[in-house]
Amino acid sequence: MELLAPAGNFAKMKYAIEYGADAVYLGLSDFSLRANINDFTSKKLEQSIKYAHDRNVKVYVTMNIYAHNRHLEKIIKGLKLLNKLKPDAVIIADPGVLNLAKKYLKNIEIHLSTQANTTNWQSAKFWYEQGVKRIILARELSLKEITEIHKKVPKLELETFVHGAMCMSYSGRCLLSAYFNQRSANLGDCSHPCRWEYNVYLEEKQRLGVLMPTEEDQFGSYILSSKDLCLLKYLDKLKEAGITSFKIEGRTKSISYLVNIIKIYSQAIEINKATLDPSTKLRMTASVAKRQINKLYKELYKISNREFTTAFFFGGEKIPMQKYDAPYVRPDYEFCGEVIGSKKVSARGGSASGGKESFEYKIKVHNVLKQGETIEVITPDDNFKIKLPKLYDLDKKEYVTKVHGGQDKAILVKLNKEIPIMSILRKKKVL
Repeated sequence: MELLAPAGNFAKMKYAIEYGADAVYLGLSDFSLRANINDFTSKKLEQSIKYAHDRNVKVYVTMNIYAHNRHLEKIIKGLKLLNKLKPDAVIIADPGVLNLAKKYLKNIEIHLSTQANTTNWQSAKFWYEQGVKRIILARELSLKEITEIHKKVPKLELETFVHGAMCMSYSGRCLLSAYFNQRSANLGDCSHPCRWEYNVYLEEKQRLGVLMPTEEDQFGSYILSSKDLCLLKYLDKLKEAGITSFKIEGRTKSISYLVNIIKIYSQAIEINKATLDPSTKLRMTASVAKRQINKLYKELYKISNREFTTAFFFGGEKIPMQKYDAPYVRPDYEFCGEVIGSKKVSARGGSASGGKESFEYKIKVHNVLKQGETIEVITPDDNFKIKLPKLYDLDKKEYVTKVHGGQDKAILVKLNKEIPIMSILRKKKVL
């Protein structure tokens, strides 16, 4: 059960690996469907692949644009670069790019993007015969359909999205962005018009030009905005259906979002392994596993979301998938900092030590931090709460009682508790 996490940049990739990802997917500049946030130049990509491989984590590089003639020369150069850098796989949607990949890539797997909208086993068989090792299935499939595809093409690896934002267009192939402001979603430059607020009108054929508003309420409607996909409770069913890689959406999301989602799904996968794998040392009954999964599910609501749906997993026709009243739900918790440095200090190093060994932490501030407030610390292995003592500026000349985030603002905090670097700080919002 591979947990595949997004990596919008090198820093996010490091966090994804630290919090439990078995593999990461990232984009090569100019050829990714998240091109506008992509910082993976050839040098950065080489650094990223080495970093991941040194930690036994796989790297899948996206080249899943629908290419025009003008892109082909650059794509060939990109494929030659990838052949040199050796990621574990390249994710492709366009048949022409696939042909080029087979010519220029040696000993690198080809994965078929969800953009290719594979929805039946004959299509899956066709792509397998073209040299595709794995297919990222269309999100419009039900569990029953996934099961049949696996039975008909058993040697083909299957991957599916299990969590994150969904596009209202078929398999994410949106034309609205290009229509409204000439930014093609199929070339990685989507402006997300499905998240905009719309006024909707009826026009009767015999009364052309007479428009009658049909709004959700007086503020309009987010009629195109879908809820977020969440299949946390059904990972066992997906595994039984033939899915081997469980994919999280979110290359544009914050580090806090990424850390929490990956950690929750990583824990859920371990719980499923403990019930499904007879050889595991940590055997767990189904009832205990269900309780633990339900507890993890509640944690998801502490993270920014648009409410959750299982989408087409059970067929889809009767499952509400749109969120009409707002673009997202504001959670009760907010991301307020990340630990970016630490060192041990002597027992004399501050009043927080109480005569014990203490630690000095450098914290990058993302939202307001105040002396004396209770903060939840999220680490790869644990969640716990602390009370913030004095907050010092970086040169330690004076302390502050309150600090705002932004512009890479950082502070120092002394504690008598050891906290790993790359831990995340969040707090409950005060209403």
